[in-house]
Amino acid sequence: MKQFKGRVIVAGSCTAEALVSHGGFNTLASFQTPMMMGDKEVKCSDQNNPDLYKKPMIGKALCLPQTIGSTTGGMALYTVLSSGKQPACMLFSMTIDSLAASGAILGSIWTDAKMPVIDELGDEFLDYVKTGMQITVEPDGTVTVV
Repeated sequence: MKQFKGRVIVAGSCTAEALVSHGGFNTLASFQTPMMMGDKEVKCSDQNNPDLYKKPMIGKALCLPQTIGSTTGGMALYTVLSSGKQPACMLFSMTIDSLAASGAILGSIWTDAKMPVIDELGDEFLDYVKTGMQITVEPDGTVTVV
């Protein structure tokens, strides 16, 4: 078991299974196809992310270095939240970009969705966590990995 402390973007708590990517997370490419096709498991559609491609993201603790790509990433993330098909949380080793942060924040305000978002957890976080490990997020930004 190891604990990490990050910066709170959207406060909340959850416990979920980790789904880890060591490559940047393209929000639009990852969520676009499942949202358009009504995929109930919300499988990642970004073929350029081999860590996540075709893996279900709904209810998972997404552990990522950072978001990359599309300027519509915030809108894509808000859309996922408004549909109730979001990951359990999004955890970033680096700083989240402002567009993805805006989608997560607006989703927390304008929808009933609950999805804590923590960034700046550090490189050690992403080196330690593995897909399948249990993640617990606390409202103060403490992330426990078991």
